[in-house]
Amino acid sequence: MDHILDNPAFNALNTGNKKIAKGNEQAKYFPPAVSPFSGLAENTLHNFKILYDIAPNNVVFGFISPTEIEIPKPWKVLQRMAVLQMVCETAARQAEADQQIVPLGEEHIPAMLALTKLTNPGPFAQRTIDFGHYKGIFDGGKLIAMAGQRLNPLPYAEVSAVCTHPDYLGRGYAAQLLLNHVHRIKAASGIPFLHVLSSNLRAINLYKSLGFATRKEISIYLIQKEQV
Repeated sequence: MDHILDNPAFNALNTGNKKIAKGNEQAKYFPPAVSPFSGLAENTLHNFKILYDIAPNNVVFGFISPTEIEIPKPWKVLQRMAVLQMVCETAARQAEADQQIVPLGEEHIPAMLALTKLTNPGPFAQRTIDFGHYKGIFDGGKLIAMAGQRLNPLPYAEVSAVCTHPDYLGRGYAAQLLLNHVHRIKAASGIPFLHVLSSNLRAINLYKSLGFATRKEISIYLIQKEQV
């Protein structure tokens, strides 16, 4: 795994997200209340065993691999997802300012959890906001769209939790939030990237229109440590 983004979770846990990392030099993971992702220095049987030994009982981790692999027992594989990893070297256009974008804080967590539960943009937990940089668009007091930053394997920064309430689709809110994050990341000398299910053609076409290009298709496994 020569490229930083071939092992984005582990590299994020060692760089941009290291302040909230759990684990050791071979295996690391995020606190489950923040994110389900884990990573290994190398995908070896020995390191999978280390991760298993240090993981909380019954935890479900997201594990990213640049290729399809066989996850060794005693890990239980719940699901494998084919995912495109997309990178934005140059934004296709400037961020529009049609709607006011509001930084999201502690007081917005219930609304963020409700919106992500409704729209299912990917895992979002009680403390996912600890990654920082979450922003939203409101209609009155109702959160109708949001996006934030998750994995931060320097110099890359992942735009994540991009979602819009079903009643507000087609108004360009996701594009506005995405471009806002793209320009924020680039202003900090970072490189924006994201992950999207390979089957989500609507989202993929949106990301392409904003300047994201597919780097490669990767696999994300949901793996569980069952209590013994």
